Amino acid sequence: MKMTNLVAAALIGLTASVASAPVPVHAENLQVVRKGTGRNLSVPMNSAVVVESDVPFAELSIANPAIADFSTLSDRTIYVLGKSPGRTTLTLLDENGRLIANVEVQVSADISEFKERLRQILPNEQIEVRTANDGLVMSGTVSSTPRMQRALDLAERYAPERVSNLMSVSGKQQVMLKVRFAEMQRSVAKSLSTSLAIDGLSTGGLGAGVATNGIASNVAPSGVAPGTSTNLGTNNGAAFFGINAGSAQIGILLQALETKGVVRTLAEPNLTALSGQEAKFLAGGEYPIPVSQEDGAITVEFKPFGVELNFVPRVLDDNIINLEMAAAVSSLDPTNGFTNGTLTISGFRRRDTSTTVALRDGESFAIAGLLQDDFRDNSGQVPWLGDVPVLGALFRSADYERSQTELVIIVTAHLVTPTRGEALALPTDRVRLPSEADLFLNGRVARDARPTTGGAGEVANQDFSGSYGYVMD
Repeated sequence: MKMTNLVAAALIGLTASVASAPVPVHAENLQVVRKGTGRNLSVPMNSAVVVESDVPFAELSIANPAIADFSTLSDRTIYVLGKSPGRTTLTLLDENGRLIANVEVQVSADISEFKERLRQILPNEQIEVRTANDGLVMSGTVSSTPRMQRALDLAERYAPERVSNLMSVSGKQQVMLKVRFAEMQRSVAKSLSTSLAIDGLSTGGLGAGVATNGIASNVAPSGVAPGTSTNLGTNNGAAFFGINAGSAQIGILLQALETKGVVRTLAEPNLTALSGQEAKFLAGGEYPIPVSQEDGAITVEFKPFGVELNFVPRVLDDNIINLEMAAAVSSLDPTNGFTNGTLTISGFRRRDTSTTVALRDGESFAIAGLLQDDFRDNSGQVPWLGDVPVLGALFRSADYERSQTELVIIVTAHLVTPTRGEALALPTDRVRLPSEADLFLNGRVARDARPTTGGAGEVANQDFSGSYGYVMD
């Protein structure tokens, strides 16, 4: 009976001891402070860490309660809560007022959730995230600039305006843009005009004449023998006919003119720029324009003209190139100028375009086809006489003019990497300058050279005989 009571008492005691034993705290949330030693404690913002002292404490104080706060669980256990990013100090004193330890509390943003979101959104990117003071530091390598921007935008949600970017972009991030400007101008003008004059109707030398193109004064002047030519001035394609009818002389001037013209403008700039950076090109010049200031002084500003190109490339995912560009072709146009006394300022004739396109390495776009067609048709005649059938053509004039201008811009983009200098060829590599002996003694001037190695050798071996280049009808 006594043995049974002893076993029952032992089981009751064991159960009571197990029930009264403290529940173990997870190692990540429990920090132990030793007497006489300093301690650095990291606390996530809006989270708590349990701090345990190896000796009982009697008094606690914290330097900045706005950063972290505490509450006591026992005379050896402290519950520390992170409130806002920053650093403060927790001081432990014993019952005699002596210092037990100073704990440096560092409160930082909780980046565990941020890391998880980052892995979900950008699963294959090698991005490392660390806390620094009250911000985030991001480092590592990403595959493209847009992916890096997405990571930074996500970080701004967790630490607004406190994100340090130490990430780098791998792969090809330099874009070479090859642009071809081709402009064709065609003009056709035709005109037909007549003038009639009668002279010598009497010994007094009376005469009369009609003109449909303002040129009767040059027709059949007095004293010109019949059938002889008169002064035609600067009139192109003009013919004069004289008829003698007794004492009267009849002169007829016919002017027929046809002009044609073709002008071609071509430029092929090649530019290379880093992804996200702007590149500019200008082949032409700058025209001075006087500008009046408030104090009456005259300053000069220069306006560029010629072939202009500005573009900003951005390499996106899968090597897609987002291209934002502006191109223009301009030239001086004196017909639209401004004259003030002795000062004459020419106007500008300008065709420009701006657009944004997306293309892959080696692909091309015709981004602009600017067509301008001007037409002019004038007809003048002598009243009533010009309406007479057949003979009325002698009293009429007509001119016809048509001008067409077409500008085409073709863009090709390439992803490029640097190469060694000797692999590149220059236009001057094909020219050999003469020495003084060749020039003065032998009369030799600059001549073609034939390099055999490197990029210049490849250019020299090309066959440039026969027809090549651009053919435009």
